[in-house]
Amino acid sequence: MRLHGDVSDDEEEGAVMDPALLSSSSLAGAAAAAASRLVVGYALTKKKVKSFLQPKLLLLARKKGISFISIDETRPLSEQGPFDIILHKKTSKEWQRILEDYHEVHPEVTVLDPPNAIEHLNNRQSMLEEVADLNLSSFYEEVCTPRQLVIMKDPSSIPTAVAMAGLTLPLVAKPLVVDGTSKSHELSLAYDEASLPMLDPPLVLQEFVNHGGILFKVYIIGEAIQVVRRFSLPDVNTYDLLNNVGIYRLPRVSCAAATADHADLDPHIAELPPRPLLEKLGRELRGRLGLRLFNIDMIRELGANDRYYIIDINYFPGYGKMPGYEHIFTDFLQSLGQNKYQRCLSGG
Repeated sequence: MRLHGDVSDDEEEGAVMDPALLSSSSLAGAAAAAASRLVVGYALTKKKVKSFLQPKLLLLARKKGISFISIDETRPLSEQGPFDIILHKKTSKEWQRILEDYHEVHPEVTVLDPPNAIEHLNNRQSMLEEVADLNLSSFYEEVCTPRQLVIMKDPSSIPTAVAMAGLTLPLVAKPLVVDGTSKSHELSLAYDEASLPMLDPPLVLQEFVNHGGILFKVYIIGEAIQVVRRFSLPDVNTYDLLNNVGIYRLPRVSCAAATADHADLDPHIAELPPRPLLEKLGRELRGRLGLRLFNIDMIRELGANDRYYIIDINYFPGYGKMPGYEHIFTDFLQSLGQNKYQRCLSGG
């Protein structure tokens, strides 16, 4: 297997002339050295490059022997590299085909993450299906999803569909398709039945759950988990329902500017979900989704400390907003490199 980095003529000659000198310890040393030199090819939007490949990440990566190389999408992928890892967040069918064809020829390259697995999160109907089947019975806490309804077309049919599904107002309206654009993250709150035909399908309607105005953003990077608090939508009471009508366009919630980690909050609302629950949830979803880079938007029902709702799952989220992300992410990349070369040593 080709190892990245320059090899002197003397080193090459030694490797050919004295193979008996390559003991298991020297092989292990070579593997460790190779694992410390990682080439990561990336295919990201300009916006993602700016938010993710921050100077602090690039500096730390360089110290750890990790190089980030931009993939030129105007050239065949097979002519670029060689890469140890490909990091991407592209949604086109053409890119998916290119990446799958490349991986068939280069199975030794780790792709973060498989396009067919990512596709599962590009639709808000399918993204939460795996949550419904989670088995977390060893915990007292309950993890579920809000009741929801998918509307594909004909806004005039929405009031009838909502009534037949037995959903309770108010309802959060979200675009059905998640395509990385700002529009796919636009949310609305519908207070009354008469306003429902004003919505624009295709969309998902979720029952609003009071949660103290705090959202837990759970970042997953391989086996590492980090959770932060974000201010979310305020609770809705009976007065609000009686005195508000129409569709309210909501500001972007859970962004870094809405951090609530240092706010003066009611301890019952601010308390983070139990660590064992998050670890079990992360393991279950990693296995079910086939992904290693994602985050979970999670709320705790107000007045029910043991009931949590997952309201969104995002692939390759804004890790640049996560405190200390550069250390966690570079450690993760190094672990992938070490696993790869350990497999090489064992003949896997």
